[in-house]
Amino acid sequence: MRRRIHGPLARKALLAAAVLPPAAAAWIVATGWLAANELRAAHHDLNALRESVAASTSTGPSHAPAVAAGSAAEPDQERLLRSAAAHAARAHDLTTGPAWYTASQLPFLGRPFETVRGIANASHRLAGDVLPPLVRAVPRLSADAHASGVPHALLELEGEAPAFARAARVAAKVRDDTTRLPRSSWLPAADRGRAQLSDQLDRLVPGTRDAAVAASVMPSMLGAHGPRRYFLAFQNTAEARGTGGLPGAFAVLRADRGRLSFERFGNNTELDGIRAYVNLGAEFADRYGNNEPGSAWANSNMSPHFPYAARMWSAYWRAHTGQRIDGAIAIDPGTLSLLLRVTGPARLPDGTALTADNVMDLTERTSYAMYADTAERKAFFVEAARAAAERLMGAVEDPKLLPALLNAVRDVQQEGRMQVWSADPAEEQLLAQGAFGGTLPDTPGPFAGLVVNNAAGTKLDYYLDRSLVWAPGACTDTGRSVTATVTLTNRAPTSGLPEYVTQRVDAPPYRTLPGDNRLLVDYYAGQGATLEHATLDGRRVELIPGVERGHPVYTLDLELPRQSSRTLVLHLREPEADRAPTILRQALVTPLQATVKQAAPCPA
Repeated sequence: MRRRIHGPLARKALLAAAVLPPAAAAWIVATGWLAANELRAAHHDLNALRESVAASTSTGPSHAPAVAAGSAAEPDQERLLRSAAAHAARAHDLTTGPAWYTASQLPFLGRPFETVRGIANASHRLAGDVLPPLVRAVPRLSADAHASGVPHALLELEGEAPAFARAARVAAKVRDDTTRLPRSSWLPAADRGRAQLSDQLDRLVPGTRDAAVAASVMPSMLGAHGPRRYFLAFQNTAEARGTGGLPGAFAVLRADRGRLSFERFGNNTELDGIRAYVNLGAEFADRYGNNEPGSAWANSNMSPHFPYAARMWSAYWRAHTGQRIDGAIAIDPGTLSLLLRVTGPARLPDGTALTADNVMDLTERTSYAMYADTAERKAFFVEAARAAAERLMGAVEDPKLLPALLNAVRDVQQEGRMQVWSADPAEEQLLAQGAFGGTLPDTPGPFAGLVVNNAAGTKLDYYLDRSLVWAPGACTDTGRSVTATVTLTNRAPTSGLPEYVTQRVDAPPYRTLPGDNRLLVDYYAGQGATLEHATLDGRRVELIPGVERGHPVYTLDLELPRQSSRTLVLHLREPEADRAPTILRQALVTPLQATVKQAAPCPA
């Protein structure tokens, strides 16, 4: 049965057709229908391609010869890739020319034509320029990993770096062009297509960027051109710091031609009393100087900008040992949980299994009750770190675990639970662009960052819940009003916690109870934003203003009693808030619950 079109939508379509010459209108209708079919065919091929790639990377060692030889999976992927590119190219060709260009320039009525042209052009560029180098690398890298292990496969990325970098640039340009397409028109199908393309690009662009960064820096960082040494910090997120948690146990990791090994393990007491000499600039000194990050190891990573902490750790290590390190890596029990889910449990010297399900609880809660002696507890942390790390090192050489490990690393990346810094300026410049760089971005645009630092010396952030609601308001000549609502909840029980967990080393002048906590709460706004006023639990409160990497920062010293919630509301004016903000997610035990409300477009 044919579907009839009624109402204002039909009238607008007829009006659009009437504005154009009849022949041009007929041409647009016919080519538009054909282009839609071509785009659907390209989408079908790309879905099949994605399934084929997933199947080839999950092939176990018993199937490795077929993958390495490329007799089955690789030709099938090439065929699907060529077919998708051909369909997308035809859709692009069908939507170019004088008729389509003229139609797309019509005020209001031309919006869907402009959108369809943009979708076809984006699909053509993605299928032709972005996906080929990424897809073609998968079978070869997978075969290398099956033959020699993950690190050696990553060494092979070096030759792919230029192609990956070009793919990342094209993907980013396509996303920029897509954002300029009309957000709404009189044709819902075009609007849905634009929204779907935008969602896909939001996932694709970071992936291509990270692939390009990995291809450029991983081979050298894995020791392809000479041995490298890295300071590996295990952050304890039960006591919050800007980059995640308190730097506790650590290791020195060696990489030499893709082979990974550990030279030593230690804990934070080894670095207590050391003085690190590093100049991170006047802005850093203004914000963090009073906390003496260069002489108080526990305060070395209060900033959420990981390169600051990494440079500080590098300076500490050199002051302690006289040795230079080539970089720094930070992980936490959440990282170990995600990776141990793939590798299986690690074993502690006493036979205790360290598993994906118990590593967080064992290292950040149970161990405080197990060991009354601080030295014994810290020794346990080191043994736990050693056992987990050695289990992971064995796993990266096992080709059977390659696909699951890569998926786990992706999950670690999405949760922000691993951060990497290189002492080589060229490598660091690339790392800073990717998800593992742990950088506080210094680019313009709407931004919302909630960062907490434990100011009490407790281990109560294991029980901390955080939520952030970013709600845009009315547009003005100076930007848009924004309301940021921060809720912090302390779920610490009223009894049963060891004294070491609840002790208040800050020695507050007011009465506290076991389980009460204290936090330095920082809210990072977008560049150029201003705070109009703030309330805490409904009452006006004054926040301490500051600046870090171009972001206005507003700080509150907050007492957070056990079994309580407190709500901080900031009323801001953001100069660029016509789109969703970048959210800074500090990785703690419990993930941040962030909600971004939709903004109505500001008048042109």
